[in-house]
Amino acid sequence: MLLATVKLCCAIAHDHLPGLKGTAATAIEKDAGGLVVRASRRPPAKIPPYVQRLVGKETATCPEPDGDVDPSHISSVDLSYIAQGEMALQRALSILQHRAGWQAEKMPDTRTKMSSAALPRLGKVFRAEVVLAVPVARLHQELFERIEQMPRWNPTLSRVKVLRRVGMDTLVTHEVTAPSPGNLVGQRDFVSVRHRGRRDTTVYLVGTTTHTKLLPLQDGCIRAESRLSCILLQPLAGDPGRTRFTWLLSIDLKGWIPAAVVNRVVSQSQADFIEHLHRHLSAP
Repeated sequence: MLLATVKLCCAIAHDHLPGLKGTAATAIEKDAGGLVVRASRRPPAKIPPYVQRLVGKETATCPEPDGDVDPSHISSVDLSYIAQGEMALQRALSILQHRAGWQAEKMPDTRTKMSSAALPRLGKVFRAEVVLAVPVARLHQELFERIEQMPRWNPTLSRVKVLRRVGMDTLVTHEVTAPSPGNLVGQRDFVSVRHRGRRDTTVYLVGTTTHTKLLPLQDGCIRAESRLSCILLQPLAGDPGRTRFTWLLSIDLKGWIPAAVVNRVVSQSQADFIEHLHRHLSAP
């Protein structure tokens, strides 16, 4: 799977390598693919210059405790995290381009418009849409820069921990859900790659499950998987103090849970998250 993520990095949404075509892209796939395949064994002796340029934005300006990161010294494991984040972003961008096939979800007593669609390789994807009376920058800060503070205002989470920072735009995180009312769905935990991107004034915050040695399975929690999460933050036309908030979400809760229950839990969790976020942002 990691090799496929690197292939997508050759033509992905950030324009790192504009105009790259044909044999050049193939060469990058070959060299970068080798780096990711070796991630579980040892870092490569040398990263090709064009792969350095691909990840240079994420690595060259990231301060670490022992000094700035040199892109030539980035590990193949970190490179794979960036590749996974970029793959998730590309997949989300593709989904966002297609408006057909979405069906409205009935959500009582919520300000959020909910819809869903069944998509290949992802299963059911839920889409939440709402306008929030805060600028993009504030939401970006709360949902990425201050991600470990989420449990303070979102009672559906008991813990969020950043396990690793890769450059300025990629995180590896561990999230633990809070016990649900009536214990309808037991506690889950997620280990995810989170990645951010920007196009003009729009910010994309994506996440997807990753498999890492940074955190083994936890007692008392079922390790669920986030197939895809993408929050799209767009300033409202003519009113930059307000933001159009769009959230794609597809998750696998694991365990023996009927599909109807999973669908209800996922869509309701999105609506609840947005409501908690709105209250937090509205607090004096």
